[in-house]
Amino acid sequence: MNDPAVAPFRVAFTGDFHDAAGTPRYREFGQATLKPHPHIVSSVMPPGGNELTPTEIGDAHGVVVLASRVTRQSLAGCPDLLAIARFGVGYDSVDVPACTAADVLLTIAVGAVDRSVAEATLTWMLALSHYVRSKDLLVRNGGWDQRSQFMGTELRRKTLGLVGFGRIAQAVVQLAGGFGMQRFLAFDPLVDRDVAARLGVDLIGLDDLLARSDFVSIHCPLNDSTRNLIGANELARMKPEAYLINTARGGIVNEQALCCALHDRRIAGAGIDVFEHEPVTGPHPLAELDNVLLAPHCIAWTHELFSEIGETACQGLVDLSLGRTPRGIVNPEVLSRPGFQQKWSRWK
Repeated sequence: MNDPAVAPFRVAFTGDFHDAAGTPRYREFGQATLKPHPHIVSSVMPPGGNELTPTEIGDAHGVVVLASRVTRQSLAGCPDLLAIARFGVGYDSVDVPACTAADVLLTIAVGAVDRSVAEATLTWMLALSHYVRSKDLLVRNGGWDQRSQFMGTELRRKTLGLVGFGRIAQAVVQLAGGFGMQRFLAFDPLVDRDVAARLGVDLIGLDDLLARSDFVSIHCPLNDSTRNLIGANELARMKPEAYLINTARGGIVNEQALCCALHDRRIAGAGIDVFEHEPVTGPHPLAELDNVLLAPHCIAWTHELFSEIGETACQGLVDLSLGRTPRGIVNPEVLSRPGFQQKWSRWK
């Protein structure tokens, strides 16, 4: 690698890591991983819009992106940019072909979110099945004598259906087993069957999973094949006493169909952390219902989560700056492109 004093490696964090006054919103989001490396210079962009711009990227070699969208226009005129490090594992907000065309790696924080999202999934399941919100309101509104109307149900001896069986869903199974759940089902055409067998999970079709599960939890990515995967017909197959949990991405579950199913009590309830259009800044149809729990795409946010995601995302950029291939590359074909190799050559 070239002399660090001559060739600093510049890392920029998107502006949404700080508030309008420039104060960090989060305790730790990766800065500690960069500090031991004097050749790396980091900065936080000023607060911007929903889409990353070339001006914000400037001469950065790596950008850590929290919520901003990354488009073809974002990458125009950024000849020094080597990588976009997505702060998380979902990347539907990033134009991957545009990154590839611009000789820019896209990395995700593989493994960093598994435990927190799994705990959040169990949080929804317990809160819904024990009527936590309704019972809280009974006390606040003087409804003590109505408590017999809200008899909950345990997770013990219940069946959990997982739509998508990647690392997060596997972590959910490991946690849920401690609650005595009876059976685990999964629908995932790409799953490693040996992994499923080792965890005691039955791989079945989606229709069968919906019909047999007491809880259905979504853990697949949003793409052309999963958009509106759970619509009116699918919801109609669920048990009336079953709950739906979505901590994955909005758009996988059709929101209008879900509203109708919840309104008509065709399913018992839902825990929804993600929405088709984010951010939700006005009244939302789901918010009018009393059998749904909502969160603004943050149910899994913890100090530990942000620390681990930041460490993983920034370690990938450290690796690049030291001439090493980072983990979690979404578009590995970029590594062999001459344009990328030319940009990266100064660090190898």
